[in-house]
Amino acid sequence: MDDKKLYSARVMKDILDIHGFKFSKSLGQNFLIDGNIINKIAETAELDENSGVLEIGPGFGTLTQCLCVKAKKVVAVEVDKSLKDVHKEVLTYDNLKIIYDDFMKIDVNKLIEEEFSGLDVKIVANLPYYITTPIIMKILEERYNVSKIVVMVQKEVAQRLNSLPGSKEYGAITLAVQYRADTNIAMIVPNSVFMPRPKVDSAVIEFNILKTPRIKVQDENLLFNVIKASFGQRRKTLLNGLSNNLKLPKDTVKEALTNAGIDPGIRGETLGLNEFGRISDELKQLI
Repeated sequence: MDDKKLYSARVMKDILDIHGFKFSKSLGQNFLIDGNIINKIAETAELDENSGVLEIGPGFGTLTQCLCVKAKKVVAVEVDKSLKDVHKEVLTYDNLKIIYDDFMKIDVNKLIEEEFSGLDVKIVANLPYYITTPIIMKILEERYNVSKIVVMVQKEVAQRLNSLPGSKEYGAITLAVQYRADTNIAMIVPNSVFMPRPKVDSAVIEFNILKTPRIKVQDENLLFNVIKASFGQRRKTLLNGLSNNLKLPKDTVKEALTNAGIDPGIRGETLGLNEFGRISDELKQLI
């Protein structure tokens, strides 16, 4: 940490107790207490004087402190308003703005446009486990003007986001991420660096956002619907999964798969993004 010393876990607990703060299991609150991990996250985000950072869920603010030191401007979105008094004591930075709201409900594109004019915007966060997937999907689907995303997630989720076709971790969100970004697991993080300590380990994963999607398709929404439908019932064949979940006649789906050069009897988890793109485009011609 630069400029300001990282609060020890003991001091953090004392400050939280003074302000009557209680950890919320429903909000998945596990605060980072390790300076080395915090610095590694900031390093992975590659922050400088031209960087604007959107942080999701600052919690106590240990990561926020480091972001404020290294970036030009930080905007943090916190759903738990009971942390306001803690933030007033801990986060005394002129380049920080905290918005007390639900990230899932705000217009993030508008926020980025209003707060980060002329800056290279990056999203950095220690994400609550229970809402990791919805947050990542919101970021990807709404196509924010950001160059990089660096987030702490449950280790198993990071492996899923960075997995390959045919593996048990591979799923719809894997493909959604591949469509928009290159991914890399920067580090595995033990559960001992959080307060309170979660039951599982975490990982820091970075997403380098592509300037254009990895493949070109006729209908992006249809592509995502095809992907979701293919993984909706993993034990079913691709033909049955697409037909059932997209509410389409089997003959139509079979024709699209055949035209795309895909065996209707295989399962969706064996296919890559290019194959799903071909299926989507063939279906577009038939429905």
